[in-house]
Amino acid sequence: MGLGTQDSLGDAEDFVTDYGTQSFTMLWDESFVTWQEIGITSQPAAVLLAADGEPISGWVGPFPQDEVLELAAESQAGG
Repeated sequence: MGLGTQDSLGDAEDFVTDYGTQSFTMLWDESFVTWQEIGITSQPAAVLLAADGEPISGWVGPFPQDEVLELAAESQAGG
């Protein structure tokens, strides 16, 4: 899921088009509160959440796909 908060909704829609992120759900929060709540201070950034919503790990800048997949698998296996 992507979460846009900066600029405008139109800019967020352009981002989806420009970067081809149509394959996952994009949300828009004009209040910026969600980014503050999960500690996002710049973009690009990513946060991997467990099924219960607890953060597993986070990255600023490009994130390592292999590490994300490994952490997701560990979380799913309960470890």
